[in-house]
Amino acid sequence: MIKERLFGNEMKYLQEVLDAGFRASSGAFMMKRFEQAFSERFGMKHGVAFVNGTATMHAALESWGIGEGDEVIVPPLTMASTTFAVLQCNATPVYADIDPDTFQISADSIAKNITEKTKAIITVAIFGLSPDMTPIMALARKHGLKVLEDNAECFLGKYNDQLVGTIGDCASFSFQNSKHLTSGEGGIVITDDDEFADKLRKVVSLGYAGVSAKSGKVTRKDIQDPNYERHAMLGWNYRMPDLCCAVALAQVENIDALVDRRMQVGKLFGEVVHPYREWFKPQFTPDNCVHSYWTFVAQLLRNDLTWHEFRDEFQSNGGDGVYACWKLTYDEPFMKHHNFLNRERYINKERLENYRSGICPIAEKVQPNLFQFKTNYWDFSQAEKQAEILAKTLAHFHQ
Repeated sequence: MIKERLFGNEMKYLQEVLDAGFRASSGAFMMKRFEQAFSERFGMKHGVAFVNGTATMHAALESWGIGEGDEVIVPPLTMASTTFAVLQCNATPVYADIDPDTFQISADSIAKNITEKTKAIITVAIFGLSPDMTPIMALARKHGLKVLEDNAECFLGKYNDQLVGTIGDCASFSFQNSKHLTSGEGGIVITDDDEFADKLRKVVSLGYAGVSAKSGKVTRKDIQDPNYERHAMLGWNYRMPDLCCAVALAQVENIDALVDRRMQVGKLFGEVVHPYREWFKPQFTPDNCVHSYWTFVAQLLRNDLTWHEFRDEFQSNGGDGVYACWKLTYDEPFMKHHNFLNRERYINKERLENYRSGICPIAEKVQPNLFQFKTNYWDFSQAEKQAEILAKTLAHFHQ
């Protein structure tokens, strides 16, 4: 039974990195161990580590050659980083609406938004649940589109008995401090595509000619040669530091326990909410999915009760901070005012004018009424206490 988040080899592996003294000759040894452990846990051939879970998506799109004039379909109900990655490529984000019960990107809406300019789809396993991937993958194959799974919030979730993150062409994970596994910051992309992984490694590593899917380090012999041609292409310095990789490796070793705790808490909250589901509706988990519960989410369906009133009562009873859902990305100021650091010039006028309320009506109805409850209670007694407070709050408002 775990009582804290960091309980494995984190300190041991950090010490190994420090003992190596950051010498160039020993550089990236922990990154290689981490990448191998993570990709093997998901049954994938390649893992490429990144400084964060936004750089992962930007680099993946760049590795597919996506750029000016290309369109990438994304959900509006998620953290804005998913859209940022598209804009960083000088490409155009196109928003598909969500399913009203699962809150996931809708395959039907994706289909309506595919044009001759569409090059990729980014799915987001929002709150820890998989989107309905079968029809999405069918659309992608029909139209020759790439699928990037944004799984920042979903570790060990399943869809049709398949791990989320092993369904699309590649998958991105984040190790930011709120995620199932953390190293403070960091990210990784996993894939079975050899050619893509080689390109991705160069994108993440300053375009170095000597790196590949299996090697993230240029040899000393090469780098010391005055005739060595270092940079085969444009790339970014997106590499994950070995100190972060050390912590992430230790977290991977305990991934089952860390994810299982969140699933236990999510199911506990689900039991509490169940009697009130007609007006406090939890995120629906289809029978073919396993939810990994990055957060437990429910939608308030009462005209006589506001989001803030429920939040205030919950907190007055001793509840922890409850989180709202992000504003829809296209409703954020940077989208409304086209503050894209001059990248707005790459997006046609019609698309720019379309970034406004009304394009995803289901998401617009759902977003203001969502509550996200924490699931990262390493002392389970604290989770039980919060469940009791939630039950008390629900009973208070029940009619």
